[in-house]
Amino acid sequence: MEYDEKLARFRQAHLNPFNKQPGPRQHEQGSGEEAPDVASEEAPPELPPEEPEFRCTERVMDLGLSEDHFSRPVLQQAIEECKQVILELPEQSEKQKDAVVRLIHLRLKLQELKDPNEDEPNIRVLLEHRFYKEKSKSVKQTCDKCNTLIWGLIQTWYTCTGCYYRCHSKCLNLISKPCVSSKVSHQAEYELSICPETGLDSQDYRCAECRAPISLRGVPSEARQCDYTGQYYCSHCHWNDLAVIPARVVHNWDFEPRKVSRCSMRYLALMVSRPVLRLREINPLLFTYVEELVEIRKLRQDILLMKPYFITCKEAMEARLLLQLQDRQHFVENDEMYSIQDLLDVHAGRLGCSLTETHTLFAKHIKLDCERCQAKGFVCELCREGDVLFPFDSHTSVCTDCSAVFHRDCYYDNSTTCPKCARLSLRKQSLFQEPGSDMDA
Repeated sequence: MEYDEKLARFRQAHLNPFNKQPGPRQHEQGSGEEAPDVASEEAPPELPPEEPEFRCTERVMDLGLSEDHFSRPVLQQAIEECKQVILELPEQSEKQKDAVVRLIHLRLKLQELKDPNEDEPNIRVLLEHRFYKEKSKSVKQTCDKCNTLIWGLIQTWYTCTGCYYRCHSKCLNLISKPCVSSKVSHQAEYELSICPETGLDSQDYRCAECRAPISLRGVPSEARQCDYTGQYYCSHCHWNDLAVIPARVVHNWDFEPRKVSRCSMRYLALMVSRPVLRLREINPLLFTYVEELVEIRKLRQDILLMKPYFITCKEAMEARLLLQLQDRQHFVENDEMYSIQDLLDVHAGRLGCSLTETHTLFAKHIKLDCERCQAKGFVCELCREGDVLFPFDSHTSVCTDCSAVFHRDCYYDNSTTCPKCARLSLRKQSLFQEPGSDMDA
């Protein structure tokens, strides 16, 4: 506080510390004694002939003072140059006094730019946030807490590695919301009710995050509704960011972005690639009205039928064919779970094309490239004709009990049971009958 008061008094007065008010003793002295001093100041001592006279340029003296935009390296350079100027100017001269005043101004500005939190640790853990001190100085960011710009050149700022929450170092202790990545890790699920609004009165007319007073009239702060949670937030916690709402996608196949709060936007961004939607349970009618979903489901079922071939094939394991779907690992685990990113790609037409290419690559390996996989094919036992059959072929049917493969027409036209199932049942009966016959003997 003392430093701020001194700085304010110094700037208001614009005083030169060398222009002191004359004391009582100086008033008693006559004018005759002052003349020699003035004359001595007007006649500076002569420099040696071999040393050129130093000339202080206005660029050096005004550096960092006349401009509004500056940085610490520029000011430090100006301070060093000003120091050199003071040492080379004649002592007790007016130019030297002006240079000292400019040096004081430069140091005051440098003190203003000095960040008191510059020596803070590189890692800070707070409310399950794991903050790392950022090194970038050229990228402009906005503080998620105070909603102001972060000047990387002169301010220290942190980023959470889990939810990418950004804030000034001075705002770290003011954060009240836990990291949303912990919620994603422990309870990864969506709100599947469309904008479940309960009203401002249920929030006591306060922001759902920071508890600041809000109202629909904008006094003292504007109430902004989040379309994902249905709750109301203040302008510091709701920046009118746009995001696709999962509930509207699942129930209405609606991909129009809507306004959400900052917390909801970070949560949706972390959840976008997580397969947590079981569409056939949530909305089974969606497969009736969206033809693309039917095609995607058939391709996923075929890929699951191809998976046993690749697991037992040495060449497929060396080629790492299953890694073609490493970005959608759930496609090789089940055919029921979907992520919001999957549905976005289905709506845009990207998923169908990419999955068809992967399906063609997998089928080519099994049916053409690998002899070991070809040997695991089937022959239709009902007609004993045609090529080698595979369970993922479009014209085949698979027995649900023994997984035998037949031509579709043969399987549905034949009224008898599956030949393989009949053989297996006869074999089991013979095994049970043999011990009985031994006992009778």
